[in-house]
Amino acid sequence: MSAARRRVGQAWLESIWYGAASGGAWLVPLAWLFAGLARLRRLAYRLGLFKALGVGCPVIVIGNLTVGGSGKTPLVIYLVSQLQRQGFRVGVISRGYGGSARVVQTVTARSDPREVGDEPVLIARRSQCKVFVGRDRVAAAQAAVAAGVDVVLSDDGLQHYALARDLEIVVVDGERGFGNGRQLPAGPLREPLQRLRGVAFVVMNGEGWPQHVALPRGRAALTMTLLPSDAVPVAERGAKRSLASFRGAPVHAVAGIGNPRRFFALLHSAGLDVIEHPFPDHYALKLQDLAFGDDAPVLMTEKDAVKCAGLADSRFWCLPVSAHFNALEANELLTVITERIQSKRH
Repeated sequence: MSAARRRVGQAWLESIWYGAASGGAWLVPLAWLFAGLARLRRLAYRLGLFKALGVGCPVIVIGNLTVGGSGKTPLVIYLVSQLQRQGFRVGVISRGYGGSARVVQTVTARSDPREVGDEPVLIARRSQCKVFVGRDRVAAAQAAVAAGVDVVLSDDGLQHYALARDLEIVVVDGERGFGNGRQLPAGPLREPLQRLRGVAFVVMNGEGWPQHVALPRGRAALTMTLLPSDAVPVAERGAKRSLASFRGAPVHAVAGIGNPRRFFALLHSAGLDVIEHPFPDHYALKLQDLAFGDDAPVLMTEKDAVKCAGLADSRFWCLPVSAHFNALEANELLTVITERIQSKRH
């Protein structure tokens, strides 16, 4: 399917999920069926009919309840860095969405994102830790343990119950929240909102916690902010540039992520004159997708940049972002994670 057709289909669904568009009533019965099957599957694991497998070391799952990106990968990179500073040997596992690999593979900074997925390559580049992809997350986690890690972070996989976990973190897009609150395909939810009651932390990417969504008594969502650094040449040559240096002339902005508006808003807030080019999440960008007919600079997300190194020239720049918390919430998050890891190791 072409990028244009995928964009149209995605925009139609998102107008129903996150907007006020009508026309999706026929999806509601399908959502009831999806929700019923999801409940039965979760119940089967709870009753022991299906068995969740441990891998011999602590497993922390960073996931979300909705389809599409919410900011999980920056949080994974943040947690890897913080745990490494404490002396832990951290491994990251991922399904490798968008990649062709069907068996467990090791990911490096030079891996082909067409094979292992864009986010795992990004994590490998930013975190310098062991990264493995596999559709079977238990096998991927076992490979990480065999490679010598003593804690596994799963990028996504909240609904992959076959992998036993010691702690769950849910990341929520502060701008889009949970949309209309319905489950797939009538809404963006993979599981009902009650699922939040069983996780250790809910992390809000930006401001905007939905007022109608209640957390367990005494709990609150942590607030994560994604802060940009200087722009980096996609072709990996040349000096960095500040965002401010792009002011005064139009720039093209490319974002193939779950919520492209977040990236565009960041550039607008920096005072840039932005020509927006949204693409579907994980979309494999091609040279013709980036042929805009002028010599204006092209700014893109890191996730898109890992797929464009062979296409890029001096016009192409990526904008790294890093997760930040206030000191109190960072301490709370890391204290609980560290204590859970230590308790499992002893």
